[in-house]
Amino acid sequence: MLGWFAASGRVPAVLAVDEDAGAMVLEEIVPGTMAEDMPAASLPGQWSELLAALHGVAPHPRPPRMLRGRCEEAFARVGRRLSEPAIGARLDATAWDRAIRRCERLLDTQATTVLLHGDLHLGNVLDGGAERGLMAIDPKACVGDPCFDAVDYVVAGAGLEGVETRCARVAATCGLDGDRLHAWSQVIAPFAAIAHLGNAHLGNGGAEPVIDELLAWTR
Repeated sequence: MLGWFAASGRVPAVLAVDEDAGAMVLEEIVPGTMAEDMPAASLPGQWSELLAALHGVAPHPRPPRMLRGRCEEAFARVGRRLSEPAIGARLDATAWDRAIRRCERLLDTQATTVLLHGDLHLGNVLDGGAERGLMAIDPKACVGDPCFDAVDYVVAGAGLEGVETRCARVAATCGLDGDRLHAWSQVIAPFAAIAHLGNAHLGNGGAEPVIDELLAWTR
């Protein structure tokens, strides 16, 4: 998958692969700061450039999976966590089913499709320095709606400037359909809420306002 995106110049080069050992050697990204630790003001513009580079790559002749399959797998895998008491007490099956229906509507109506990174959260984007810009790692490549690669960044605005404000800013900066990005954020917000609720045992009391905003965004 990294090879599929190599032409973009926005993923680390694969220097060596040992398929038998299941190991590879990648180019080091310098300075390599995760996007979540970079100055917030600089990110929208840099994210726009990253998306343009990644989405400008033609899909591989051996097509990766479609976004629909990626979403179905994620809903099935993460949905099992609704049975955990800490999660089920705050997020019920009705809210989860609502997110599934929203996702299906978006998938049924996507008019533009590109090769997606597929897991472009802020921990999978690194600072490659002034010359290279943001660099993406750990792709789960699929073909689908370009808004999908911006939605994790949008939802990460919860507890900061807010999901709605970040959504509007990212849509404008990245040239994305604001209504579709808004709808995708409602699909992904429950996933982010589950991640925070699942970490509640770590005693991170500061996450409560973030969880409240994410849960409100799912309605």
